Amino acid sequence: MCEFCTKHGDGKIWYKNAGNYAQDLVADLRRRKYIEDFLESTIGDGFKALGRLEILFARRGRLPASIKYNMEQRAKIEHFGQVLPMEEIKELVLKAETIVRMPCACRWTVRKKEVRCCYAISYGPHAWYEGLDMSYFGKPSDEGLESLSLHEALHQMEGMETDGAIHTIWTMLTPFIGAVCNCTARDCMAMRTLSGVGVEIIARAEHVAVVDTELCEGCGLCAECCQFHAIDSIQGEGRMIARIDSKKCFGCGLCRGACTTGALSLVLR
Repeated sequence: MCEFCTKHGDGKIWYKNAGNYAQDLVADLRRRKYIEDFLESTIGDGFKALGRLEILFARRGRLPASIKYNMEQRAKIEHFGQVLPMEEIKELVLKAETIVRMPCACRWTVRKKEVRCCYAISYGPHAWYEGLDMSYFGKPSDEGLESLSLHEALHQMEGMETDGAIHTIWTMLTPFIGAVCNCTARDCMAMRTLSGVGVEIIARAEHVAVVDTELCEGCGLCAECCQFHAIDSIQGEGRMIARIDSKKCFGCGLCRGACTTGALSLVLR
């Protein structure tokens, strides 16, 4: 079991521990302050810092180990995420009491484009997201949270996956879990931090993709859709077949949707 699950899972996978959605966590004053400042400090300031780090990385070819370590440790304390396939997202969403859709802070920060792909979830009567100031998105402070039924939200997320979105779940001051995001490696700050400077502030899914070589036709569609560059092709059995690097695979499951023969599936790591 991973370090995060050992610390926050209470014997389970950390995002399946009911205690991490508890209402007493929502009432924590430090967390309330963090939520109030979240969009400006965590997202806005985070992208500014990422820009500086990308320049440093380009010059040196790497980040100093101390910077990388401190970034990863801070993320685990404040705002940490993990990739989840749709099966896991469905299980978590259907247990929620309320869910709202809101604009993606990453896309708004970088491109000032409103894309509604983030979902704040609450498991009790007092929703944590009531403290978010939506004026960050150029709206009145109390507008921009679109209430949905649980099934409406799932249907939207399934459509986003078809369009190439990767599902992730996030803490709002660990261990409290409050949000599901559906973004891409190009736009998500955490995934850009991973690809741009090699810092892992987002974890791989508990699953990994595998190839059924008998069904694989070597078409390459899975490699084209993999945003983590975890798939290539090799010569095998007299033809080209897909090969998955399990260390690079984040278990998002997008490759399954691209495969026309059913050769790809997810298994527990």
